[in-house]
Amino acid sequence: MVEIVSDWRDLPERQRGAAVAIGAFDGVHRGHQAVIAQARAAADRLGAPLAVVSFDPHPRRWFQPDAAPFRLMTRAQMARALAPLGVDRLYLLPFDAGMAAMTDETFAREVLRDGLGIAHAAVGFDFTYGKGRTGSAEGLRREGETLGFGVTVVDRVDDPDGLKLSSSGVREALKAGDMPRAAAILGRPFAIEGEVIHGDKRGRTIGVPTANVRMGDYMRPAFGIYATRTRLPDGRLVDGVASLGVRPMYALDEPLLEVWLFDFDEDLYGRTVETDLVAFLRGEMNFESLVALKVQIDADAAAARAALS
Repeated sequence: MVEIVSDWRDLPERQRGAAVAIGAFDGVHRGHQAVIAQARAAADRLGAPLAVVSFDPHPRRWFQPDAAPFRLMTRAQMARALAPLGVDRLYLLPFDAGMAAMTDETFAREVLRDGLGIAHAAVGFDFTYGKGRTGSAEGLRREGETLGFGVTVVDRVDDPDGLKLSSSGVREALKAGDMPRAAAILGRPFAIEGEVIHGDKRGRTIGVPTANVRMGDYMRPAFGIYATRTRLPDGRLVDGVASLGVRPMYALDEPLLEVWLFDFDEDLYGRTVETDLVAFLRGEMNFESLVALKVQIDADAAAARAALS
């Protein structure tokens, strides 16, 4: 399990001295994984723990508080995605007014050296940091020489199939409903995690009870119907079909993920589940009656079972 540390100040020695990968790492996609692999190589060489340095909230949310939802994962999902990569610790540093005002030199000295006591840093070729993004990957390398830690700058990772291995590439794929492309960039299916909330119970009246999860700050994939796999709190995976969007027939004020779990009849209210969006089946539609809606749901369920088989 990855240890999450929420500050850089006054840390005990056991939480200092790691080789770190630094970045937003939203999605922990294959490009991010290449940077983390270089930090892991340094950790092995130096006999140091392996850590990731990221920020909460995402800097974009701080600078653009009214921006449309854009996140690809929660902090819990990030920690779980980092665990198989050998990461021991996730520093989720608070991105606040003080952090936003730091110069690149101050960040390197006060946060990386004095606070975290890093042994080495790995960053992507396009890494920027500090007030006004004045710091660069090469700039951090020079700072490290002065402050006593090494820096590895990781070149862009090119996919042989021409995929753009970036968070923006994932978002483009999700907007297009191209779930295989999103999964190919991420190295796993895109998943939405959240607490199951009470809905209007309308699905129960036609034999289609759903587990409903708010979208929160997740970016909005293409609205429509998806074949899904939902991870329950006990680790079980349950196939299903889901509606993601504002449901034109019974309009919602904000998008919702409504998952019909196949062959499942247990109470999940108040529990946290994670749903993989495996395949996009169709866009949102309106229906003239509940009967017509139920006919389409049955067809969607059959399509989902086929996609998941």
